Amino acid sequence: MSQIHVSTTINGDPAEFLCEPDETLLDVLRDRLGLTGSKEGCGSGDCGACSVTVDDRLVCSCLMLGAEADGRDIGTIEGLAEGEHLHPLQRKFLDHAALQCGVCTPGFLVAAKALLDHNPDPSETEVRYWLAGNLCRCTGYDKIVRAVLDTAAEMKGA
Repeated sequence: MSQIHVSTTINGDPAEFLCEPDETLLDVLRDRLGLTGSKEGCGSGDCGACSVTVDDRLVCSCLMLGAEADGRDIGTIEGLAEGEHLHPLQRKFLDHAALQCGVCTPGFLVAAKALLDHNPDPSETEVRYWLAGNLCRCTGYDKIVRAVLDTAAEMKGA
């Protein structure tokens, strides 16, 4: 197979890479571009650990081909903070101890940001529904939900 040339934008920066036609976006991000924040938890789109945004739409990067990123705007966990300044979601996850082993955390943060971008004042039910595609074996979800709701309240007041 011959490799495919892809021109895209990742976290606001232009990016180009070569990939195999059957290579997932997750593998491209991790293995070709060194963006290792997205994790492979299941490889079948069931756990959300590999969540990224593509043109502001939440997707599992293990289900998308790298070649499909051509001309698209990709957002990953690495783009959440601004330099040394954590995104409010990242701060609230720390404040609420909404993480333990960390495998699922990047996916939850990307999904939560996508929610708040879409709906800056979600109800608890909406947060739980939106994050239902992200699985965690450690936290029990309540601290994650509280962190997202606290972030929404802080951002609304800012």
